[in-house]
Amino acid sequence: MPPRNGLWMFAPLLAFLGLAVLLAMSLGRDEELPTAFAGKPLPAMELPSLMRSGATVTNDFFLGHWTLLNVWGTWCPTCYVEHPYLLGLARSGVRIVGLNYKDDPVKAREYLAAYGNPFIEVPMDESGRYGIDLGVYGAPETYVVNPRGEVVLRYVGELNDRSWEQRFAAVWEQEAE
Repeated sequence: MPPRNGLWMFAPLLAFLGLAVLLAMSLGRDEELPTAFAGKPLPAMELPSLMRSGATVTNDFFLGHWTLLNVWGTWCPTCYVEHPYLLGLARSGVRIVGLNYKDDPVKAREYLAAYGNPFIEVPMDESGRYGIDLGVYGAPETYVVNPRGEVVLRYVGELNDRSWEQRFAAVWEQEAE
C-alpha cells in the first residue's frame, strides 16, 4: 500500500488535470479526413424526409447539383454554433442537405422551426445506420457532393469562415466552372 503522504496523495488530482488538458486540446478540433468515398458515389440512401411526411430521400436528390451534405443533430452542441453559418451559406445560394443523425424527429423539427432551416432537404437517420455506411464519426460532419453524386470532400468539425476558406472555397469554386 502506498504511503498516505507525499506525491501519492496528489495522484488523483494530477490524473484529473491530465485528462482535462487532453479534453481541452481536442475541443474545437476540426479536420479534413480521408474518406473511402472520395471520387465515389455516396452510399445508397433511402431515408425518410424529416420535413415531407411520407417522402423518401435517395441518391437521386444529389444528382445534377453541387451539394453540401451536413450531418447534424439537436444533441450536438457544435451544431448549434455552426447553424447560423449554414443559414448564411444557404442565403448565398449554397445547396445544403442536412442529414439528421441519431435524433428525435420531433426535436429536430422544433429545432429547425426555432432556429431556421438552411436545408433544402432533411433525410432522417434515426438509427445511425446510414451514418455508419458513410463513415460518420459524429456531428457535425460535412461532405461536398458533386453533380454526379460523388463525394469530393469530407470535413469533421464546425463550418465557419475559417474552415470554409481553408477547405471548401477552392472545391466549391469548381461549381462555377
